[in-house]
Amino acid sequence: MINEVIFDVETKKLFSEIEGDNPGDLGVSVISLYNRSLDDSLNEISGKMLSFWENDFPKMWEYFQNADRIIGFNTFHFDIPALQPYSPFPFERLKHFDIMDQVKASLGKRISLDSIAKETLDTEKIDVGINAVLYWKKGDKESLDKLKRYCESDVDITKQVYDFGFKNSHLMFKDKWNTVRRFDVDFSYPENEIEIKQEGLF
Repeated sequence: MINEVIFDVETKKLFSEIEGDNPGDLGVSVISLYNRSLDDSLNEISGKMLSFWENDFPKMWEYFQNADRIIGFNTFHFDIPALQPYSPFPFERLKHFDIMDQVKASLGKRISLDSIAKETLDTEKIDVGINAVLYWKKGDKESLDKLKRYCESDVDITKQVYDFGFKNSHLMFKDKWNTVRRFDVDFSYPENEIEIKQEGLF
C-alpha cells in the first residue's frame, strides 16, 4: 500500500508586509491536506480531506511523516519553507513531489496552477491568495470558513492535476498567444521505490 498526502498552505501575511522574500516569515494560517492510500496498482482505495489551524499542527505532522509521497504545487519554493518554523523535524527532508518543479523541467518556465487547471481540467481556483490573507485578518467565522474552503479547494485542484498528469503523462495550458499547448510530464514512481515498498509488506 502507498500513502500519499496532497497539501496546500495559506499564510497570515503577504510578501509586501515583510522584509525580504522568505516564506517562513509570512506565518501560516491554515494547512489543508488530502491523505489517501493507493493499492499496488496505484489506484486510490481510501482518502479524506483534513484541515489544521495552528493549534492543531501537532496532530498534523504524522500524516506527512507516514507519506510515501507528499504532493503540492510550488511547494519547494513556498509551502515547505513557510512550514519550516513550525516543524519539529526537518520537514524538507521528507519525500516531496512538487508539480511546479516537474512543469518547469518540461517547459523551462513556471506556469500557475490555475492556468493548468483551466485547460487541463476545465476548472479553476475559487479564490485568490490575497483574499486568503484578508480572510485571516478579518478573523470572523464566515471569513475563516471561506479561508478553509479555499485552501481545501486548492488541494482538490492540485490532486486532480496530479492525477491527470500521472495517468495521461501530459498537462495543458494556454500560452501568451492564447493557444492551448500540451506538454509532457512524468509523475511515475521510480520502480525501485515501489519494489522496496512491496518487499516491506512481506
